Amino acid sequence: MPDELDDIHPLFHGAPSTTEFKKLRKRIVRNTREAIEQYGMIERGAKWLVCLSGGKDSYTLLAVLYELKWRGLLPVELIACNLDQGQPNFPATVLPAFLEKMGVPHRIEYQDTYSIVMDKVPAGRTFCALCSRLRRGNLYRIAREEGCSAVVLGHHRDDILETLFMNLFHGGRLATMPPKLVNEEGDLFLYRPLAHVAEVDCEKFATAMNYPIIPCDLCGSQDGLQRQQVKQILDGWEKNAPGRRQVMFKALTNIRPSHMLDPKLFDFAGLELSEKSEESTDIPRLR
Repeated sequence: MPDELDDIHPLFHGAPSTTEFKKLRKRIVRNTREAIEQYGMIERGAKWLVCLSGGKDSYTLLAVLYELKWRGLLPVELIACNLDQGQPNFPATVLPAFLEKMGVPHRIEYQDTYSIVMDKVPAGRTFCALCSRLRRGNLYRIAREEGCSAVVLGHHRDDILETLFMNLFHGGRLATMPPKLVNEEGDLFLYRPLAHVAEVDCEKFATAMNYPIIPCDLCGSQDGLQRQQVKQILDGWEKNAPGRRQVMFKALTNIRPSHMLDPKLFDFAGLELSEKSEESTDIPRLR
């Protein structure tokens, strides 16, 4: 990616000219392109619904997809979508104004899932599961209405690791967010192009670009969330052994079913010793 090519899209207007930022930008683009190619996300001529929450991750996702598209490396049509879930004090004008200014095709959808979550979730319980389920259902509907073949989310490497440990500690299973998934109805892909991108890189990028960040006041307002606890554990490990997150993430791409304990993935019962040849059982003759 040539450093001299600046301001290739309004999303990059005002990008810092420092060497540090250029390296950051290159790294994010490289990691995103790697994930898109490795997990087979490109379907030429397809249309993607890019979900924009207003957080640092979704801004980074939108910008890097437009950079790849500009460079001819992503031959798909993009439409940004924000689902306004009716949270109190949500700044509803921020994202429409931003997307209009950036010249990004978009759709803003209002669905008051906030009231449903507050009504259905008992006091003291976390909102995330029901909130995400309602959000996902609405995004699938919007994708169909817009003629999209994929819903694209901004989950990054650290989200994937945190989900792995949440399932390990609380769910009793080894599973995480896949980079590519087909929905239950079988008519839409779900992509996570930032699967190889570190959260700290998203934060640095969005901050340097001065994007108008909108915090999530629904789940973010709850104390003691399982995900927050797992994040603290991973932060501690990373502090004591820098680079550990990346090593753990690499392990997710290097799984050996024969060295795990799931008989559905490996036929342990069918394992047999190799037959010894007659020559190997004969006593050597002296000459």
